[in-house]
Formats: sequence, C-alpha cells, structure tokens
Amino acid sequence: MSASALSRPGAWMTAIVGAILTVALVTMAAAKEREPYRVSATYKITLNSFEIGTLRYESSVGFNGYVVKSEVELSALFGAVSWKGATRSSGTIHGAQPKPANYTFDFKGSSGVGAVDIGFKEAGVSSLSVLPARSLAADTVPLKRKHLKGVLDRLSAALALTRTQGKSPCGRKFSIFDGQQRFDLELYLRRQQPRGEGKAVVCRVKYRPIAGYRANNETKALSRSTTIEIAFRPVAGAGLMVPDQITIPTISGPIALKAQKVDIKTPGGRRKIASGRENGR
Repeated sequence: MSASALSRPGAWMTAIVGAILTVALVTMAAAKEREPYRVSATYKITLNSFEIGTLRYESSVGFNGYVVKSEVELSALFGAVSWKGATRSSGTIHGAQPKPANYTFDFKGSSGVGAVDIGFKEAGVSSLSVLPARSLAADTVPLKRKHLKGVLDRLSAALALTRTQGKSPCGRKFSIFDGQQRFDLELYLRRQQPRGEGKAVVCRVKYRPIAGYRANNETKALSRSTTIEIAFRPVAGAGLMVPDQITIPTISGPIALKAQKVDIKTPGGRRKIASGRENGR
C-alpha cells in the first residue's frame, strides 16, 4: 500500500467511505416496522487487504424517533497517517420512513480538523455549517438550492434502507446530502447465496454524483463502477438483514468492510453475531 493511497484521508474518507460505506454499513431492519430496537456493531476496514481501521456503529430506534451514531478510526504507514471521524444523526419516524432533524460530522486527522452541521425541515436542508471554510476547486460541480430539497443525511438514508417492510434491501434509491456532496445511491439485486439458516442477499450499489463533487478521476471511476457490493446476511428468528461485507473498488485499490461483531436488541430478545457466528439470548 503506497503513501498516496492515504495521503488525503479526510478527502477520500468523506467522498468514498463516507458517501458509500457508512450508508451501506449501518443498514439494519426490525422485524416489525413499529417495533423499537437497538443495534451496536463493529466492522474491520481494509484497503488492498491491509487492515487500516475500524468502524463502530450504534443506533436506537423508538416508536417515534431515532438516534444513529458511527465512529471511524483509520491508521496507516505505521501511524504516519491517521484519521478519526464521528457522525451523529437524529430525527423522527413518519409512517415507515425517517425524517432527519439534525446531522453532525466531526473529524480529526493528519491533514487537519473539521466539522459539518446540517439542520433539516420538511422540505429538506434548512441550515448548513462547514468548518473550516474552504475554497472550491476549479473542477467542483456547483451545488444549488434545488439540490438540497427532499434529501436525507447519510445515516438517515441508512435507516431508510432498513425499513424494508420485509422486502429485499435491494431495488431502492436514496437522495443524500453529506454537507458537501449531493448524490444518489441506487441498489440493485445482484445475487442470492446460501448463508447460515437462510439466503444472503447481495446488492450492487450505483453511485450517482449530482452536485458539490469534484469531477476528477476518483469520482468518475466510482460513478462508473459496477462492482460496488453489499452482502446482507439473514439473522434467524430476528427478522433482520445485517450487512456482512461491503466492497468498493477505488483507484488506490479495493476497500472492504467486514462485520466483526453485531449486537441486536429488540423486545423479542437479543442476538449477537461475531465473525460469522450467531448466538441468541
């Protein structure tokens, strides 16, 4: 793994891992749409098969509201390059879908520190704060007010993906704004394969940049890719589809997330999944 692969960890983490992996990663579904549940999970992150970090996730969904959090830690080149990011989203549940109220993203790394704060109302984004303020690169596609209507933040989009009402997590589309980019994620059924007591569902993910992104080789390669995948594994007796592995090709090599531990609590009981093994409590 070369130094250039992680020379700008904040940039590629936000544009690639943040925009795709975080959304894919935290997708969990309760057996009943109105049933409260709590999820905590840990995933290992690799680049070119080298372990570079960990993603920890927690969610709490009640009858009318939700809070979702994630933390990412990256380190490479014997600690010469490091990056940490914490994301939080909260809102209410209307019908079967989340309605975000606030989203925050704070990061600290070798290249500096920063924060994003987004407020939402019914029509879309109502307030935005990005620190530090940065001048836009010449190849940045302009972001306009119309792009901020009817969007979700990354974690609320993940929660929306979970609320499948018993259907496959594939075959859906989400409009997302992360404080910088406005993009769509579209999921298509790629295949099903035996896993445990049921069939794992593998979705192909299509990333479509809309505005606020840099029209560079990284973005073009990601938008053309047909090999971004999320493998969901069924949790027997819990009515859940848990993302087991996510793979994304990048110009620096393939990024992968693999589930290490997942702890799911519902009124019906508790399930723990560790490195492919499942236990009920």
